[in-house]
Amino acid sequence: MDITVVSLKLIKYVAPLFAAVIVGKWFLTEVKKAKYHGDPWYRPYFTVPGIIILIALISPILLWLYSR
Repeated sequence: MDITVVSLKLIKYVAPLFAAVIVGKWFLTEVKKAKYHGDPWYRPYFTVPGIIILIALISPILLWLYSR
């Protein structure tokens, strides 16, 4: 195998994981901020990282329903 093929495969697997870590840490920061301010438990889900996470959780279900 060529080194560029291996590099591209590695980037293809690592990039989504890296993005998930960034969004997860961002969401955790929002959760901690909401707890500190005494906001309700659902408040972090109305922030940008919360919406990204909800879309990531709902999209496979919607795709499955659409493909039926």
